[in-house]
Amino acid sequence: MAPNRTSTAGGRRSRQAPRRSNSKPRTGAGRAFLILAGLIAIGIIAILIISGLASKGIKEVALPLKHEDVIRQQSQEKGVDAALIAAVIYAESQFVDQTSHADARGLMQITPETAEEIEKLSGGTTFKLEDLRDPELNIRYGTYYLKHLLDMYDGDVVAALAAYNAGPGNADTWGGAGMTIDDITFPETRAYVEKVLEKQREYKHEYALELGY
Repeated sequence: MAPNRTSTAGGRRSRQAPRRSNSKPRTGAGRAFLILAGLIAIGIIAILIISGLASKGIKEVALPLKHEDVIRQQSQEKGVDAALIAAVIYAESQFVDQTSHADARGLMQITPETAEEIEKLSGGTTFKLEDLRDPELNIRYGTYYLKHLLDMYDGDVVAALAAYNAGPGNADTWGGAGMTIDDITFPETRAYVEKVLEKQREYKHEYALELGY
């Protein structure tokens, strides 16, 4: 009888079924993905915030607006379009208190002579020259004068703006009520009227809520 041989000598080893692991699946990759997604989300939010602040900052530089409460109040009280008031302030001073070489003062660049005329027209008796540095009073006086010119020219905005810039005498020479921008012979005044009308549209579009539309 042939001697017994072990089952492993020269024979095939039996294959064992793979063992099932009872350990939990690895979560490292999942955690990394969640962290990455969170960082991306935070980055997007930061970009949106920065972009919004940047856009707001750019708008405030390109088209500034201050004292909107006073502008709204004067608009309602005197019946003058709030965006028109803001546009005149922009064209005159860009909302920066200053005095011109012609001694025009404050946000709406009112000369002492015009201020005295406004004081008489409005029935005031306590006006002082330094009052023109006060933003609220300056806007009140400027809006009063703008309303006076609008009434003088039957609501014609072009004529009123031409008179605000160059005086009623010149506006009358250019045709008064019913005049067109092309009738204005002073390049500076023509450019002024065009700028105010353009900025009026922009203020109405960009600051509708702030100006009470």
